[in-house]
Amino acid sequence: MPRYRVVRPLLHLLSPEAAHGIAVWALKNSLAGRATEADDPLLATRVWNLSFPNPIGLAAGFDKDAEVMDAMLALGFGFVEAGSVTPLPQPGNPRPRLFRLDEDQAVINRFGFNSKGLAHFAAKLAARRRAGIVGANVGKNRDAPDAAADYATGITRVCGLADYLVCNVSSPNTPGLRSLQARAQIEDLIHRVLEARRVAAPDPSKQPPLLAKVGPDLDEAQVQDIAEVALATGIDGLIVGNTTVTRPEGLRSRDASESGGLSGPPLMSLATQCLSRMYAATGGRIPIIGCGGVASGADAYAKIRAGASLVQMYSSLVFHGPELVQRVKRELAACLRADGHASVAAAVGAAHRC
Repeated sequence: MPRYRVVRPLLHLLSPEAAHGIAVWALKNSLAGRATEADDPLLATRVWNLSFPNPIGLAAGFDKDAEVMDAMLALGFGFVEAGSVTPLPQPGNPRPRLFRLDEDQAVINRFGFNSKGLAHFAAKLAARRRAGIVGANVGKNRDAPDAAADYATGITRVCGLADYLVCNVSSPNTPGLRSLQARAQIEDLIHRVLEARRVAAPDPSKQPPLLAKVGPDLDEAQVQDIAEVALATGIDGLIVGNTTVTRPEGLRSRDASESGGLSGPPLMSLATQCLSRMYAATGGRIPIIGCGGVASGADAYAKIRAGASLVQMYSSLVFHGPELVQRVKRELAACLRADGHASVAAAVGAAHRC
């Protein structure tokens, strides 16, 4: 995997979206390598009755069309989330829509749920070996008159094909999508997707966990509303958060003012604070996946201490390559041992117990 240090300068001569396409092509053709280092047993954890070899996952957005799930698992991720997928194929927003902020090690995207659609996505899920944990992240088509119906359609189609399911209600690049985080809207949506899952998998023992992915820009009232709805509806978990529409002070890159969602290290503090508030508001009663800004084992550990049972990353791979996965895991294990934790689960929410 150190080959990334050689090819990165060449990839960065291309547009970010073209470079991503080449990365996916390399993964499809088994040219990206695989992890050779076994996971530290300390990192094994169990959430939703699923056994994760480590808590470091790939966030949705990298593998939108479920084409390289197993190749990414082979790089050492403990789990991979594919999507977001929309019921019908759609092209997304006009290009350019992806920007590397090299000086900030960050990314801005305004893809707008570009997707090959559910039929392609489900076929890819159905064809895989089912070795390793994969989540399916669903969204809505841009012009859908009934957003919740689109999510229910997605959940119905992928239920039974993935190990866990996610409704993405927080992308900033689809008009009106983030309004689904309002209390009445998210409550209605969750009820409808839970019912869609029940119909698709009547046996409760065979129902995959269902999560909602919310953004990092929530205010205190929104956090409280979502926490109360999550607990009342019985949804299985939350992902906190998505990209941010804010622009933290100190960004240096020339593209920092581009519209879209910002990800990478500048998002770390904001997303982790939101995660911490959500953990406190839910009383730690439902698992949370922490996402946003992770670039090191210390970052992953901070998410876990703030309340994350699992952690996802994506944007930092653009700058550090696939070898980052192994480094993050080694550093996380060192952090856990340094603080005397016998497991990942023992560290979840530790910052709230100080």
